[in-house]
Amino acid sequence: MTATLPTPTQETAVTSSDAPLVLPFRDPRCQVVELTGGKGASLATMTAEELPVPPGFVITSAAFAAAVDEEALREAMRRKDVEAARALVAAAQPPRDLIEEAFAELKGLVAVRSSACAEDSEGASYAGQQETFLNTDGLEAVLHNVVECWLSFFTDRAVFYRQEKGSLEDVAMAVVVQQMCDSQKSGVMFTVDPVHGRKDRMVVEAARGLGEAVVSGETTPDNYTLSREGVVKKSKIVDAERVLTDEECVALARMGQKLAQLHGVPQDIEWAFDADGDLYLLQSRPITTI
Repeated sequence: MTATLPTPTQETAVTSSDAPLVLPFRDPRCQVVELTGGKGASLATMTAEELPVPPGFVITSAAFAAAVDEEALREAMRRKDVEAARALVAAAQPPRDLIEEAFAELKGLVAVRSSACAEDSEGASYAGQQETFLNTDGLEAVLHNVVECWLSFFTDRAVFYRQEKGSLEDVAMAVVVQQMCDSQKSGVMFTVDPVHGRKDRMVVEAARGLGEAVVSGETTPDNYTLSREGVVKKSKIVDAERVLTDEECVALARMGQKLAQLHGVPQDIEWAFDADGDLYLLQSRPITTI
């Protein structure tokens, strides 16, 4: 997603040694990809657009830089010594007091999600390359999972992808902490057909429960091809009963069109319906396969 262009104040926040370590989604600086990564900036941008995004905050790339010996980490990556890099990251301490303060404003369980600062451009998608921890309960578990997210940036898979698509010296990583919604149905939506390239169609994958199983490929979802108005043109249903109703398909299509118009390019969107039937947005990024 294309974040809001930084103001001079935001640029200072990115480059200054006193850059913010924790930012709520509602803070305009949270839209700066260099600070909050593709996922964090996406959620902050959608929050600023008053779209239905569960509340949360981002532990910024500045917090990661402050917690590790950044130059030693880059040097380890230049040597392709991934084990040394992991050891440096495993010893890092997140900014506990700031996280505790932001976490106190959220209710119930949270998701802790990696947000690499090079991710989700129009030329590359890092979706699935780093860790996500759902249903995280309590401050200690949040702090633990923040470090686990940092470490996931240095798995063999993530390092290989970064070597192919970016730079091994890119060690900027943010982490999103977001309130869980009571997800009854969830999945992904593409605002154009990414396989056939049809701009008059949208494609939705949907399953019951949490959407992470759909994103990660752990479950086989329903698949719906929709018109721009949300009319089901084609479907592949896994169980006896469809996951999505006609009304939910229309709601998704309307939201997809709105996001694509707001951001100027076709979008790959993660979404969820809660127990009350309300639609929530969990991510939106440019589609990279067209």
